[in-house]
Amino acid sequence: MKITDASKQYHERMFPGYESKLMETDPEFIERFDNFAFDEVVNQDDLDDRTRMMAILSVLIGCQGIDEFKAMLPAALNFGVTPVEAKEIVYQSVAYLGIGRVFPFLHAVNDVLTARGIALPLPNQSNTTTENRLEAGIKAQVDIFGESMKDFWKSGPEETKHINHWLAANCFGDYYTRSGLDLKQREMITFCFLMAQGGCEPQLTSHAAANIRLGQDKLFLIKIISQCLPFIGYPRSLNALRCVNEAAGE
Repeated sequence: MKITDASKQYHERMFPGYESKLMETDPEFIERFDNFAFDEVVNQDDLDDRTRMMAILSVLIGCQGIDEFKAMLPAALNFGVTPVEAKEIVYQSVAYLGIGRVFPFLHAVNDVLTARGIALPLPNQSNTTTENRLEAGIKAQVDIFGESMKDFWKSGPEETKHINHWLAANCFGDYYTRSGLDLKQREMITFCFLMAQGGCEPQLTSHAAANIRLGQDKLFLIKIISQCLPFIGYPRSLNALRCVNEAAGE
């Protein structure tokens, strides 16, 4: 096997002392994958390891990669992602994937944290109540997307107004207002959820524009796509790139 020194060193940082059984059963595959994902890709740009790992955890939820999520979460913790941040990524994903797809990941993160001796539940991160979640959610929407979102929660046909109300109160009021991640980080992981699950290109373009509006420019988003490509493949990565180009053009 000709795994590069750079790949070996990065793998050791992620998984100290661990050697995959796939090196015995699938050596040709591991040689190509590890050299690509853990040398060529990680050295493509200057994205920091912590941000890279937060993005990878997010796309693994988005593409339903539960086994790889279980494998990569310890690496993410080794690279400085905190238990609170890992939990917040999982919690927020419910708004974009639904509990039906997120439920296994909630258990997975609990299992990994418990195995590390981290007591659960973690400290409370909620900053809203049932009385002020709508107001706080509207403020978050305005801070991210601009003043045009101020009255969006009450817009639309009578039979669907409740969904825009929920979007403000639940998606943004219940999740985006929490501590643990700031708005930039929350928009970045949302971009990753949408990119990885596919079929959400209108929303992906909108959230690409939101990232850019918050100062996470086109180049930053290309770095995120690039670092996630080994985990979600080329089609969804290329679709995401197209959405970023559309958002940047607008």
